[in-house]
Amino acid sequence: MDVVGILKNSEIRGGNMHSTCYYDQLSCKSMKSVAPTIKKNKNVLRRLLGRETLGKASISFSNASITNKFQNFSLQDSFDTHDTKAPELRLSFLKKRSKIIEIVAAKDIIFALTAAGTCVAFQRSSKQHNHRLCFLNTSPYEVIRSLFYNKTNNSIITVSVYKGDNFSSLVCRSTSVEYIRRGEPSAGFQLFESESLKYPGFVEFDDVNGKVLTFSASEKVYKIWDLKNYQPLYSITDELVHEIKISPGIMLLIYQKSADGGNVPLKIIDIENGNVLQSLKQPLHRTRKIDFIEQFNEKLLIKQEGEPLQIVDIRNGERLEIPATKFLTPSAFIFLYEVQLFLAFRHRNIAVWNFRGEMVTQFEDHTLWNTDCNTNNIYITSHQASWSCPSKHQLKADLNPAQGCIHVRPYILLLPCSHSALLTFVAVHSCPDVGRKVSSILDGRSLARIQPRIGFQAQQLALNDVTSLFYNEESNEIYTGNKDGHLHVWSN
Repeated sequence: MDVVGILKNSEIRGGNMHSTCYYDQLSCKSMKSVAPTIKKNKNVLRRLLGRETLGKASISFSNASITNKFQNFSLQDSFDTHDTKAPELRLSFLKKRSKIIEIVAAKDIIFALTAAGTCVAFQRSSKQHNHRLCFLNTSPYEVIRSLFYNKTNNSIITVSVYKGDNFSSLVCRSTSVEYIRRGEPSAGFQLFESESLKYPGFVEFDDVNGKVLTFSASEKVYKIWDLKNYQPLYSITDELVHEIKISPGIMLLIYQKSADGGNVPLKIIDIENGNVLQSLKQPLHRTRKIDFIEQFNEKLLIKQEGEPLQIVDIRNGERLEIPATKFLTPSAFIFLYEVQLFLAFRHRNIAVWNFRGEMVTQFEDHTLWNTDCNTNNIYITSHQASWSCPSKHQLKADLNPAQGCIHVRPYILLLPCSHSALLTFVAVHSCPDVGRKVSSILDGRSLARIQPRIGFQAQQLALNDVTSLFYNEESNEIYTGNKDGHLHVWSN
């Protein structure tokens, strides 16, 4: 995975992880006999009755209700991140229009970050529309590279670089959302001042374990911090550590390959105190490059160039292989810890896999809009029930490829008939039968559709060249940002 500026891309690996839980296992027979009844019943009261009287149908009821949840979505509000007269911005490139690359929401406040490095906070309420609270750039020469909403203390963390040192060091700053609500972003305070976070140093925020991982390249020291109060917990000073991967409750330390290239030492440590839980050596093909090593709870995923994908159970050493022709090296992963699946992204394609080496599904009816997959353009709900990402819908070549729509897709779990929903943002086309769809992962059928109103040009233009997306679960609103720096609010 890549870095954002010199910020480690924590959004894919750690920033969007969720605590582990398991859905009830339902039999296929009961699921199949109940689901059609609920889907076909258009009367809300009868569906509610069905949910209460058919106990095992609660998941089917939830999927059938997705249609109602995203019905009649339309453009509700618009905001602009561009302001050439803002005194907070003095660098010339900060005054130019720039695409929105990241959106974060904290209740009724929306934060939009542009590629140029400006970050703007907007108030979103029924009484105040188009209300800009402030810029989060507290210095005229500050370029903000990334955002993180710290739910543990209701604050926004900005990761910035400054002109003073030629934009070479990361500076983290925490600001209470209440200060931002008052228009006082300068009331925040700097974090990790003792650390030198020059490239290739990085900072990674892990909201699952409530931890922060920093790496000071000059001192070659990894440090773990408490996300709630930003106090240091322990350090890792082993110079042979090549990379660290975070999972719920544990961290995987990947060391440099052995001298003969025949294995790579690994350690699994307790993320709370740094105690070593297990040490092992993973055999390697001596002459092949390592494409990736990833960890998912007790599973290790190891892939070398031109070699099969190996899924190793570290508890008993059992391993299975997926042929290299079947599993091509992806550019990014997203692990769905609650449902024991992972998404693999390659070019503009997405595939969902389980840990028995089986592809659960592949979205063949559309391709991703962006090749650089990260959670700025992919959203996964807190219960991993839905996700969003810009895509290109595969339709006729003469249709406008720049417009967008929103698709909602349930995906099936390996556990028979347990399933959730995926909310997928794909490109909309100027075609009357294309819009935001709810589609079944089982056969790709469209179950529902959410699309801009015909004849409403503002709604269609708002979905042109979408560059980022966020779904506010509390308010059931979708926020989209485009290449011109405009932020749009979609709701019903």
